[in-house]
Amino acid sequence: MEESTSDNDRHKIRNICILAHVDHGKTTLADQLIATAGGGMVHPKVAVMEDYDDVEDVFQPQKGNVVFACALDGWGFGIHEFAEIYASKLGASVSALQRALWGPRYFNPKTKMIVGKKGIGAGSKPMFVQFVLEPLWQLYQGSLEGDKGLIEKVIKAFNLQVPARELQNKDSKVVLQAVMSRWLPLSDAILSMVVKCMPDPVAAQGSRISRLIPQREVGSGDGVDRRVVEEAELVRKSVEGCDWRDEVPCVAFVAKMFALPVKMLPPPQVGEVVGSFGEEGEGESDECFLAFARIFSGVLSVGQRVFVISALYDPLKGESTQKHIQEAELKSMYLMMGQGLQVVKSAKAGDVVAIRGLGQYILKSATLSSTRNCWPFSSMAFQVSPILRVAIEPSDPADMGALLKGLRLLNRADPFVEVTVSARGEHVLAAAGEVHLERCIKDLKDRFAKVSLEVSPPLVSYKETIEGEVSNMLENLKVLSKNLDYVEKTTPNGRCIVRVQVMKLLPSLTKVLDESADILGDIIGIKSGQTVKSLETQGTNILENGNPAEVIKTRIMDAIESDILCRIENDEDHAEKCRLKWLKLLRRIWALGPSYMGANVLFTPDIKAESSDSSVLIRGSSQLSERLGFVADSGNSNSVSEASSNESQALYMDAERLESNVITGFQLATSAGPLCDEPMWGLAFVIEARITPSTGHDESETHQQSDQYGIFAGQVIATVKDACRTAVLKNKPRLVEAMYFCELNTPNEFLGPMYGVLSRRRARILKEEMQEGSPLFTVHAYVPVSESFGFTDELRSRTSGAASAILVLSHWEALLEDPFFVPKTEEEIEEHGNGSSVLPNTARKLIDTVRRRKGLHVEEKVVQHGTKQRTLARKV
Repeated sequence: MEESTSDNDRHKIRNICILAHVDHGKTTLADQLIATAGGGMVHPKVAVMEDYDDVEDVFQPQKGNVVFACALDGWGFGIHEFAEIYASKLGASVSALQRALWGPRYFNPKTKMIVGKKGIGAGSKPMFVQFVLEPLWQLYQGSLEGDKGLIEKVIKAFNLQVPARELQNKDSKVVLQAVMSRWLPLSDAILSMVVKCMPDPVAAQGSRISRLIPQREVGSGDGVDRRVVEEAELVRKSVEGCDWRDEVPCVAFVAKMFALPVKMLPPPQVGEVVGSFGEEGEGESDECFLAFARIFSGVLSVGQRVFVISALYDPLKGESTQKHIQEAELKSMYLMMGQGLQVVKSAKAGDVVAIRGLGQYILKSATLSSTRNCWPFSSMAFQVSPILRVAIEPSDPADMGALLKGLRLLNRADPFVEVTVSARGEHVLAAAGEVHLERCIKDLKDRFAKVSLEVSPPLVSYKETIEGEVSNMLENLKVLSKNLDYVEKTTPNGRCIVRVQVMKLLPSLTKVLDESADILGDIIGIKSGQTVKSLETQGTNILENGNPAEVIKTRIMDAIESDILCRIENDEDHAEKCRLKWLKLLRRIWALGPSYMGANVLFTPDIKAESSDSSVLIRGSSQLSERLGFVADSGNSNSVSEASSNESQALYMDAERLESNVITGFQLATSAGPLCDEPMWGLAFVIEARITPSTGHDESETHQQSDQYGIFAGQVIATVKDACRTAVLKNKPRLVEAMYFCELNTPNEFLGPMYGVLSRRRARILKEEMQEGSPLFTVHAYVPVSESFGFTDELRSRTSGAASAILVLSHWEALLEDPFFVPKTEEEIEEHGNGSSVLPNTARKLIDTVRRRKGLHVEEKVVQHGTKQRTLARKV
């Protein structure tokens, strides 16, 4: 189903009906169509020579699950409608014609047969073009040229009831819309498609109950109220059977909150409370919020008190989850009829209604239930995510309050929008794409904030990594010694020496950690605001797949196994040794970063690295490896040894207390890399920190030393952070950028301009092929996200609208260019020139752009061409 909004009717019909090769000179097919409808044309029996069904395509017009529509002119049809028109007079069955009216099927007028490509001569047109597309186009062409006779024939043949005032309109488009909307009504086509293809609520809820309310395994331990479990199971069964009786629990799900001007609401009914229902508590008198809700069981009535349940509510925990449940009263309820609202007093299971009065209880989605003992519904899963970010500020600083209020309203009204505050204090608005962002800005200016706004250029996210082969990672992870490549830093007071070694993780392992951040946050127990949404959306999948730790462990081992099989194919002994080394290494996971669940790993130092002096090693803890299932029993492997003296015992206690400070320094370093303060990605760190006894023997001297250099814990954090960043800079740092997967379709004559647009956008071509049976080429490519802004507009302008593109966020990819490249060899100097004339490469340009936006130092020439200033004569 496709909606056309073009003013050019010829392009409109081409876009709607897909096939564009039409002979506009003939006018016989429209007459044949009219004659067929009126009974004036009779053909011998039509035989179908081939039976061809493309079972690979989900949407097939010959199966009746596709509607061709034009919402602008108000008409729509399926293959079945035209099959019924022609079947009665052509002598063929409706089912045979329905299969023949789509695909490589042709009508042979001599033999009165429907044949394939082999049974027809050159120049013939498919039956869809001949019997559907051409009559429609000829009707469009004739009506726009003022052919009254053709319009009257169509009205008479199909017994259409068109008012005379519409037929006498001077605008030919109005006449055409009046005829087409009554001949092929769009509402009938859509409604029949819904009835035919979509399951009824009872069948749909029975098959979707495992996704809506997953089965919870409740143990028989202490503290579990069996009455609560039984009532929750009764609610689940009521939802599964779509029970609409009055006595069953009422359950509904609010999919989103949408804003509506108050003036568009129906007038108050008799007995309805007039005034604020809570959603205008902040003074937004012009806008009100309605809850878009679907009822799954029972009956929902106006005035009924229901419980508003968030996705984190657990009825078995009782008091501990009371903050996730609220009680509210339903003030008004509407049935949504197109753009209008019809007031209703009650609605049963299977209905979709709009509810007013829940604005202060629901942000975006929630579950409504008449009982407390109800499991919350799974959160909405969207196929798109907000990836386009811009910073917004009011043109007048005095309007900041109005902007904040408007951003809150927009965040509630649009489920795809994310509003955050950056570390620099900027208000960042994240949207799904350029069109979505444009609509959000318009709503902010006109409806929610009603102030003039200043919008920054798009904020593109990058990540930082290092260059290196991952094949020798296991060989590099040895005991830190002076012979290995590491970075050493010392705290200002000289008590702690930090050595850091950094390696690059396997790409497959990095991908697993990056994609499993939500489950890792659940395992670690992070409940901060930045992960609540992720836990809501992923909690159901974790419960369905079993233990989250087992899920992560399986993914990590599968990624490592695939990498071992790719590098080591025939040597089983070597492959087994690599597996054992990896298992040993995974038992040393100390922390993940940034935010404790990122794609960077901190390994504990090797405790075999003993020191000859009196320093003590901060050994770290492998509790994360234990949570992930790589360590069965941690035991006392990381416990400190018994100290022989009070001084040594105090030193070991200091080492234990400083473990959290080492992790904090690691988190700060991975959250802001050395290139442009972007998060690090796919790196493994080994941090060996040793502390020595204080050199001062007097307590007053030690106290003065602490005041001079700051708190010792803070010194360790800063030193670990600096050492990690320096280690990255020392190992050939690289910038990582997000990539779109782009699928382009274009005719042959526009391939050149399309490739020109791709080359200017730094795109990488993956595949190009010609679509069989059409003149279109399909090209697959990777396009950087930073180069995608304005991509579709430039593509349409360069190809005159003939090319189309689909962009989907694919993966992260490291730029191979060295941002600090300086020609050294003779070949490099000959190619790039000497150091003073070398132009910045792409990586350096991107880094400078981000640093300039963040207010960081950028090495650039302030004066490009210095000349002596001249004093100009001022002539009066």
